[in-house]
Amino acid sequence: MTPTPRDLAHALFVPMVFTRADLFGRGHTRRSISRAVDEGRLRRLRRDRYAEGDIPEAVAHASAIGARLTCISLLQMLGVFVLSSSETHVRLRRNRSRFDAAHARRCRLHWYDGERDALLHVTGLKEAILHSLRCQTPRAAIATLDSVVHHGLMTMTGLRRLFDSLPPGFSAILNLVDPTAESGPETFVRLMLRTLGVDYECQVVIVGVGRVDFVVDGWLIIECDSRAFHEGWEKQRRDRQRDLAAMRLGYVTVRPLASDVLGDPASVQCALRDVIERLGPRLSGRRGTQLRKNAR
Repeated sequence: MTPTPRDLAHALFVPMVFTRADLFGRGHTRRSISRAVDEGRLRRLRRDRYAEGDIPEAVAHASAIGARLTCISLLQMLGVFVLSSSETHVRLRRNRSRFDAAHARRCRLHWYDGERDALLHVTGLKEAILHSLRCQTPRAAIATLDSVVHHGLMTMTGLRRLFDSLPPGFSAILNLVDPTAESGPETFVRLMLRTLGVDYECQVVIVGVGRVDFVVDGWLIIECDSRAFHEGWEKQRRDRQRDLAAMRLGYVTVRPLASDVLGDPASVQCALRDVIERLGPRLSGRRGTQLRKNAR
């Protein structure tokens, strides 16, 4: 069974990286620490930083420079939607005089002046979310927030409280959060439809078809691929059967690829606008009432 983001959070937000003092408190001696390192039961990450057993490489990378994993790197590890990044995002104390510059070259550094975090290997979830707002485009940041709330890692009330610490300009992002979105591409498409100024509904159940991601103007179904890669023929077969059932009811279905939605959203938005402008005048008025009944 695939672990949920909440399962992953429970597994990640526990002590994974320890100081020598921590190990002494757990019953180790200097000799037993050296022996455990030699035998591979302890992993020495840097001076005065150790890990027991296997830990995620992103965590090891952050710990190697005396930092903590944060921002989109931490959220991605939790199964939250973020746009991928080639850098490891870490939080580092501003007055730190010693860190591994070679490792830091492959990191995005988030400096801070505050108190020590409770854990040595990651920041808290709230800090990671705040960092992610500044490291992504507004559209991607909204998709991340949708994902955080959708997966139950934070409530909308908690999110509003978090935004109280931000400048007022960020409120525009908060106002666009919709936790019904089940994937990042869904959020991107929803924001495209909002920009186009069309009427749309999310997560609509159509008798004989099932639940669809969007119904636009009562006639256009938009289904968003949740993954950027091919999901196999069986999934395609089911999708084509659903599209045929929808077509018999008078709907037109389009399925933009996740890779296009995320990689070239302007082109996808332009294509959706063209479909709506060219087919809408023929389908909206003639079938709208009947289709709305079917959608219920």
